[in-house]
Order: sequence, then structure tokens, then C-alpha cells
Amino acid sequence: MEPYLEANKALWNARTPHHIGTEFYDVPGFLAGNTSLKAPELALLGDITGQDILHLQCHFGQDTLSMSRMGARVTGLDLSDIAIAEAQKLAEQAQLPAQFVCADVYDTPNLLPKNSFDTVFTTYGTIGWLPDIDRWAAVISQMLRRGGRLVFAEFHPVVWMYDDDFTNVAYPYFNVAPIIETEQSTYADTNAQINIQSYGWNHSIADVLTALIKHGLRLDAFREYDSSPYNCFRHTTQRLDGNYIITHFEGRIPMMYALQATKL
Repeated sequence: MEPYLEANKALWNARTPHHIGTEFYDVPGFLAGNTSLKAPELALLGDITGQDILHLQCHFGQDTLSMSRMGARVTGLDLSDIAIAEAQKLAEQAQLPAQFVCADVYDTPNLLPKNSFDTVFTTYGTIGWLPDIDRWAAVISQMLRRGGRLVFAEFHPVVWMYDDDFTNVAYPYFNVAPIIETEQSTYADTNAQINIQSYGWNHSIADVLTALIKHGLRLDAFREYDSSPYNCFRHTTQRLDGNYIITHFEGRIPMMYALQATKL
């Protein structure tokens, strides 16, 4: 296993047990019937009844199972074996059908049948853990049936340029080198004691779109948002619509984007 994969797997294995019981993920609410999906991706998903959906980087499976609850046949894939074990437990608790696979995203075509999914789904804090966005797009293309689509929502690369306090531009917009840091806690539980090295990469909007187009996907919808549906950054204010902004930016920077693309 490559050093970045080993480190990031250890990080997510350490984070997952802290995430299960947090208000951030609200597992009791999910088990009571609440969806974990947010408005941007729900708007793109539409009616998924009877669809075969592959959820890349699914963490412990809430979004995967939310799509199962909507009538889709779902497969969730994640690098963390602890997260996959928790996803399987959650599926049993929720009494929802789903398949879960523990693997690196880049290994997906070696483990699951190619050209067999109506939708590939991946959202929020996913591609920053992957060094090669072109290879990511190639995987998506290989897994989709002709006419199938990618539904993708992600934090905007402008957000990742700033330090944690959003006071200085600390990182490049472009993917010039891996960002190697030591993670002290986790966004869902800032009191968690974690001290593990991580590897991340920034990917520009142009890199993402160019990679998808190169691998035979047509961009059908692209939206940018000045807020986040998740309260996972410092110095935030919640708006009346329930979303969060960086307080001192007052909604003046893009915080996330969402897109749909169809395999030609």
C-alpha cells in the first residue's frame, strides 16, 4: 500500500468511531427515517427508484442507505475497513439493503463489474484525498453504463486555499504538490484526540471538468454555492435556510459546488 493510502486509511479508521455518535451525523435521526442527503445532491438525483448506484468514498454509509431508502440498489465503497464495518451495522439496524466494499477508489474497476451503474455518486470532502483527478474520472467512466450519470457535490477549492481560521491564503488553488499535515481532531468532534498524518491534494474546477470531459462525460449541470450544508469549518454562521457561511466573509466566497455529467 502506498504511503498516502496507508496514512489516510489510518486517519479515517481513527475518525470513524468518533463520528458515529455525534450530532453532526445524527444516527438516531437517520434510523428514525431522516435522510442524510442535502438539498444540492437531492436536486440532482431526482427519482432514483430502481437505479443501480455506486457511492464512492461512502464513509459509514448514511448517504448510501438514504439512497437505498429512496428505492435504489446501492453499493458503497470506502478505503476505511472500520467505516465499512459500521456501514454494514447501520444497514442492519435500518433494515435497508446495500452492498459495501472496502477498497481504494482507484481499485474499483478491478472489484466491481464495469459499465453496470446508472449513477455514480460522491459528495463532500472526497476528491481531496485523491492525488490523480484524471484517474478518478476514468474510474467513473468505466463504472457507468452508457447514458449513466455522475452526481457530484464537493467543497469548493477556494475554501481549501485558506488556513483553518480563514484569515490567510495558506495553500495553492492548483494541485502542485501533496499537502501533508498532522490531524489533531476531526470536523465532527473537535474534542477527539487524533494525532495522525494525512495526505491531501487540491483540485481546481478546471482540472475536475477537464478530466470528466476527457473520459467521455458531458456536463449537464454545474452550480456553485456561497454556503455549506455542513457546519464543518471554523467561524461559521447559520443562515435562515439552514446552511452555513464563514462569518467574516458574509457569503462572499464560493463554499461548494455540485454537478451532473452524463456518460456519452
